[in-house]
Amino acid sequence: MKILKLAAVLPIAAFSTFQPAHAAGLTFIEVPSNDRGPVLTATVWYPCVGKPARVEMGFDYSTAVQDCPLAGEQLPLIVISHGVGGWSGNYHALAEMLADGGFVVAAINHPRDSGASKTRYPNDIASMTQRPVDMTRLVDFMLDRWSNASQIDTARIGVFGFSRGGFTGLAMIGGNPDWKLLLDNCPTYPGNRFCEQIRSTAIAPLVGDPRIKAAVLVDPAGGSLFTAEGLGKVTVPVQLWASEYGGDGLSPKDAATVAHNLPAKPDYRIVPNSGHFSFLPPCSQEFAKLVANSGEPELCTDRTGFDRVAFHKQFNADILAFFRKNLIETDQ
Repeated sequence: MKILKLAAVLPIAAFSTFQPAHAAGLTFIEVPSNDRGPVLTATVWYPCVGKPARVEMGFDYSTAVQDCPLAGEQLPLIVISHGVGGWSGNYHALAEMLADGGFVVAAINHPRDSGASKTRYPNDIASMTQRPVDMTRLVDFMLDRWSNASQIDTARIGVFGFSRGGFTGLAMIGGNPDWKLLLDNCPTYPGNRFCEQIRSTAIAPLVGDPRIKAAVLVDPAGGSLFTAEGLGKVTVPVQLWASEYGGDGLSPKDAATVAHNLPAKPDYRIVPNSGHFSFLPPCSQEFAKLVANSGEPELCTDRTGFDRVAFHKQFNADILAFFRKNLIETDQ
């Protein structure tokens, strides 16, 4: 376990084998509907040569080159899963850094609980169990039907997930929760049906995706539901991040339980003085005003002394280093 201290961000040039692109390319895609789910909307970043510019993305923007040609062959792929109410653009700065580092990055809008969804069912347990299916469909599309699929290395795929996305990542690497453990502490917020559904329905085991070779999991929702048995099939390297104080239904116990029950010791990092939403990137002025007016200012505010801007520079650099080590440098 590592207790982090904010430090100077490692310069990218310090990575001796790093081959920088000139910019992150960006394109918006749709994964067609099939018998496993509806149309999925997503954003893809990738290495390209060009002059980056502002690309509008709802309440934020990405600095990238829209629809430029992809540069490179046999590139590793990272797929990103957001938290409840999130969207594909949440981690655009991380995606830009990864793309400039030689990765293709695809971030999804989960249909049942994203902020971009027209119809949301975040209080239905299917909003959790369907998430790994969404992500596997995204990987399928990127490897088989995306216009640049032939330039992705199918043996080098990683996942990043925050909050419910962390739960999703655990499922993708072979984890299965013991849903009955939730009955001891049922969510009480209005409309939540999880415990009602657990009592009345046999929840099918989640299906992992053996193509995932490394995972970064951040404050995983429902982490305390993952027993040693439920994580017994996990074999890939994991970088696990935890907030010191939790929040929004997340407890420090969630990440701690995952860290304790994983078969192999993860790269476990507890961030001092942080809350759950400290892991969301710094808010734009427009988004901060929106959440303040909606009564959810905690999405954009932190405890006194926590510098979200400085933290995310280090956070992104550490994630890049983890994926480079486990997806690029493994054969060197």
